[in-house]
Amino acid sequence: MSFAEILGGTLSPDANIREQATRALESAENENFDETRQEQHSQRWLQADEGVRGQVKQGVLVTLSSENRQATTAAAQAIAAITATELPQGQWQDVIATLLQNVTSSNTGLKISSLQTIGFICESISPEILAAQSNTILTAVVQGANSEEPSQEVRYAAITALLNSLEFVRQNFDNEGERNVIMQTVCEATQSPDDSVQAAAFECLVRIMQLYYDKMRFYMEKALYGLTVIGMKHEDEKIALQAIEFWSTVCDEEIELQIEEDARDPGQPPERENYQFAKTALSQVLPTLLFLLTKQDADADEDEWNVSMAAATCLSLLAQTIGNDIVAPVIPFVEQHIRNPDWHYREAAVM
Repeated sequence: MSFAEILGGTLSPDANIREQATRALESAENENFDETRQEQHSQRWLQADEGVRGQVKQGVLVTLSSENRQATTAAAQAIAAITATELPQGQWQDVIATLLQNVTSSNTGLKISSLQTIGFICESISPEILAAQSNTILTAVVQGANSEEPSQEVRYAAITALLNSLEFVRQNFDNEGERNVIMQTVCEATQSPDDSVQAAAFECLVRIMQLYYDKMRFYMEKALYGLTVIGMKHEDEKIALQAIEFWSTVCDEEIELQIEEDARDPGQPPERENYQFAKTALSQVLPTLLFLLTKQDADADEDEWNVSMAAATCLSLLAQTIGNDIVAPVIPFVEQHIRNPDWHYREAAVM
């Protein structure tokens, strides 16, 4: 059965055919290829008959409207793989426009699968190749992630696509108005009633801090200090872990800036400014991290990453970032809990 026939099978009215086609897609999805094999497959694809390639491309685009979520995910991955092969060669130039048109559809399933496809494409293609289309892609994903979007599934797909596109929208981040829209959209998504949307939004903030630390001063003062501290206390571990990771990322950036500062020749102006976000937020972040240290799970796997371990890592990075200023506020916690009858607090004090 050819790939086009498999895709057609996912839309068949016959349940048995749909199931067989879905299994075939899952099998293809689970295959792992090293870079050499991927290159071989890319070359074979480019050498294939143009008519056959066109048929397959039409098939995967049609499959995006399937009601079978596994089929649409596999189709999205196939479109991303084909785009990653053809777009650098100047081929399939209209694929992004087609997907963006789908995003405006009234068909919620098609909107979700198309946004998912855009995310996969952004993840798999060099930012330079997509830079020319960054404005249209960004407009579509921001619209999908907007708080006025009634479907939380659409918002999740859009936020995930935004996460994957952040690296090539640098020009948009340089524009204050566009940057404000992006940051407002992501911050509003951290307040979504859907936990998956919230977690994805905090993951976006982590990536934004990695890429655009220099532009975050205004947003830290206006919203991010409070949002991320609240996020660290969230009952859903996925959300709490991303909010903690945000502050670990802040510390990573500021440790790197301090290293650059120490290596700079006297009298030479710094290339980047250290805004000392970690030091400014110490009174809010530190008590939260100390509290999260007490959230150990006695039954947790030793290698399982959890809130307590993430808080310990973040606390270590915070200490490296601000130095001796962390000692005085930590001592009362240690003194209070070093002999606490509750082992959670005892262990946290020792940690």
